[in-house]
Amino acid sequence: MGFLAAALLVALTPGANNLLALRHGMARGFLASMTGVCGRLVAFAVLVLAVVAGLGPLLSASEWALTAIKWAGVAYLLYLGVTILWTSFRQGGGGPLDPPTDDRPPLNSLARKEFWVAITNPKAILVFTAFVPQFVTPAHGSVTAQLATLGAAYLAAEATAAAVFAAAGTAMGAIRLSRRAHRRLDRATGGVLLGMAGVLAAESA
Repeated sequence: MGFLAAALLVALTPGANNLLALRHGMARGFLASMTGVCGRLVAFAVLVLAVVAGLGPLLSASEWALTAIKWAGVAYLLYLGVTILWTSFRQGGGGPLDPPTDDRPPLNSLARKEFWVAITNPKAILVFTAFVPQFVTPAHGSVTAQLATLGAAYLAAEATAAAVFAAAGTAMGAIRLSRRAHRRLDRATGGVLLGMAGVLAAESA
């Protein structure tokens, strides 16, 4: 129970993935947002498998690998932030938003965004290589089995946290914001993503 509580607190921390879940919930609804979250969970499952296979500690100790992942993450956050900002500046008018159309990005594109944000986040790697192993007790059995169990539990916590942000976004979207208000929210989202990219770039690998 102690691990689940700690994992949920870590997962609920606002970050790029949770921001995407919030935005996707506003634009597409809860189910679409959670479909996108599947991409994040796949990325985290890959990291769990790496830790279980013994690659996690090696990866976290590799300055070159973390640096490469860090700058890939910076580049992708910049791409998302600029794309969202550019789209918001192309939107015109201040009245109610038009009904959803079929030219919206497909659901698999939402999952791809979540996947690449998660897999290129060096902090996510540290979660599975530094945070999760702290709860392993060698005296309680196979370390590999414990890591797999804890990893699965963290994925459940991450899914729960994502559902909270997706539901919040869906509730905000149901308010039927005006085009101007929606544009401002998109600009705020794009600005936050660019800020996150800047913070990540300024941090040491």
